[in-house]
Amino acid sequence: MFTGIIREIGHVISVTKTGDWTVEVCAPVTVSELSIGSSVACNGVCLTTIELTDETYTVQLSTETLAKTVPDSWQEGRDINVEPSLRMGDELGGHIVSGHVDGLAKVVSRTEEQDSIRFVFKIPDEFEGFLAPKGSIALDGISLTINDVNGTFFGVNIIPHTQKATTIGLKQAGDMLNFEIDTIARYVGRMLAARGL
Repeated sequence: MFTGIIREIGHVISVTKTGDWTVEVCAPVTVSELSIGSSVACNGVCLTTIELTDETYTVQLSTETLAKTVPDSWQEGRDINVEPSLRMGDELGGHIVSGHVDGLAKVVSRTEEQDSIRFVFKIPDEFEGFLAPKGSIALDGISLTINDVNGTFFGVNIIPHTQKATTIGLKQAGDMLNFEIDTIARYVGRMLAARGL
């Protein structure tokens, strides 16, 4: 379990594309909190640590993970958002994030608004009912508040701190990000569907 508060920007230093891919990430701050078997969110994807050095960790990517996430995330030289799993007593500063990515959100537009950036995203049609103004969504692992919703389009504002502490400030129209709908919205939607509502 995660909160969507990114600990650091990690750097992908190697990718082995044999069988289940293995990816080595340089993230010195996060590594200090990991052990073999620890969960770590990489661009919002919950992965298991299989190797550690003083400054890097290695994870494996299954076929399912590769199919559901942004392919460019898993390339040498890429920067990714990194968050270790939540521990008892940690501050819950964002919202509950499972690290189970639902799919890809597309950047429809990017507009500078004073010091902030206003993004509009689109997600697949089947997730329309899970979006709500002032609700939460995780994009590339970042806990964000939805400002407004129009069908499967939704807007968020990115403040300067988030631009510096994550990779989202670099995104442009046409780029894709991993998204995870809010856990509460997921279960409410499931209950309503079960009742035929």
